[in-house]
Amino acid sequence: MPKIEVCLSPALLHLYNTEGANVVIIDIFRATSTIAAALDNGAQYVLPVASVDTCIDLGTQIAHSVTGGERDGKVAPGLQNGNSPLEYTKDFIGGRPLILTTTNGTRLLHMVKGAKNIIIGSFLNIDAVSKFLVEDGADVLLACASWKDRFNLEDTLFAGAVCKKIGDQFSMNCDSVRMARTLHKQSIDVGLLEFLKDSSHYIRLSGFGLEKDMEYCLTPNLHPVLPLLRGDKLVI
Repeated sequence: MPKIEVCLSPALLHLYNTEGANVVIIDIFRATSTIAAALDNGAQYVLPVASVDTCIDLGTQIAHSVTGGERDGKVAPGLQNGNSPLEYTKDFIGGRPLILTTTNGTRLLHMVKGAKNIIIGSFLNIDAVSKFLVEDGADVLLACASWKDRFNLEDTLFAGAVCKKIGDQFSMNCDSVRMARTLHKQSIDVGLLEFLKDSSHYIRLSGFGLEKDMEYCLTPNLHPVLPLLRGDKLVI
């Protein structure tokens, strides 16, 4: 039986074998949610890059492209747009490439080596991700982007939700899986949004007036697509 594991931080990624595994990149607030929304709304592709300077440079080279992203939760200087899924509507992003850089999510994506597939996971596409993982049948690593290498709650809750959905199809002898499932179970009675209002990232982003972003990011299956990394681009 294939195994499923949860990596709680990029700082722990070296402890896991990603060779031949399906690695799900999780950055709920907000990179992976933004990627799912942009691609479902017709973006030609998403090009994830590690630095703001690279993002700006590529924006001048790729015709009709949009540059977007953030540093520390705010739009990075020199970029056209931020890291909000609400920005990338069909009218705006349809048919255009999105070049994206973020503090945590795009950084983690570039750290993964030797994976069978690199998949973008969010509550917005949780069923599409879960279905793919079961049907493909390879080992799974649910990789949380966290916040600057420090554990965060929202990514872990998503990992727990996926494990609850598909855990009976995988071996789960991993204490981070057990913890993620327990936390997710505790969130069910009060709801994800209420549960996360006392989390560090929710409090941080609320300081920028981004409550609507976070509510949007917690909506299950609003963008039921499966973004996969193909070459250097995320496509569906």
